[in-house]
Amino acid sequence: MGKRLEGKVALITGGTSGIGAGTVERLAAEGAKVIFTGSNAAAAEKVCAATGAQFIRHDVCDAEAWNALMAQILEKHGRLDIAFANAGTESGDSNIEDITIEGWNNVIGVNQTGAMLTVQHAMRAMARNPQGPTGSIIVNSSMNAHRAMGNFVAYSVSKAAVIALVKAAAVHAGNSKYQIRVNAILPGVVETALISNLIEKSEDPAATRSAYESLSPMGRMAKVEEIAGLVAWLSSDEAKFSSGSEFTMDGASTAGMNGV
Repeated sequence: MGKRLEGKVALITGGTSGIGAGTVERLAAEGAKVIFTGSNAAAAEKVCAATGAQFIRHDVCDAEAWNALMAQILEKHGRLDIAFANAGTESGDSNIEDITIEGWNNVIGVNQTGAMLTVQHAMRAMARNPQGPTGSIIVNSSMNAHRAMGNFVAYSVSKAAVIALVKAAAVHAGNSKYQIRVNAILPGVVETALISNLIEKSEDPAATRSAYESLSPMGRMAKVEEIAGLVAWLSSDEAKFSSGSEFTMDGASTAGMNGV
């Protein structure tokens, strides 16, 4: 693997597991100095040991804590080049009739407001980079931004909303003459450890796996390293003219449908 991110400093939210942890590993392997956040200190310890990345406990919804987080990164590294707004949750979600306001606020707070705060503070930091306002900001949306789930209304809404956030932020950066790029990734079903555990614990693991895999015409789930590879590319100078875009990686799940 090359070192195309050598000398770059990256921030990843929700980096203790799943896509976040996989991306910490990938960006570190490509030469970036990686800082990741989350709440699970035990899981973070393992990621740090495996990658050499730095963990900072932080809640993306805590607007007041963002200034301290960015100050800590800039004091140590003097710059920020990459930010991956990955933190997300489905906790408390339900259908439109049954969801509680507490459940709604929790999902929107993490997935939508947390992403906004990540983009906002990352752009402010990148605007002060020594070589001028440069950097790459990536937001983790979902294929469910375009194929909403009836039983996960808040998640679907939040993942659609962050695409508008990305586009608005990208236009602002361009109008400000920043060389700061903002893009969204839209994964399909990814075989994270969480999904694997759900499959194994189900009454019929083979049927459950088949249900997940059948969501894609390619007949499988995405691998964490495939999503991390997309983030690494968007983080690199190879993607330096890509901004305000949606990058779907869902095995053609949202591409269309079969006729009758």
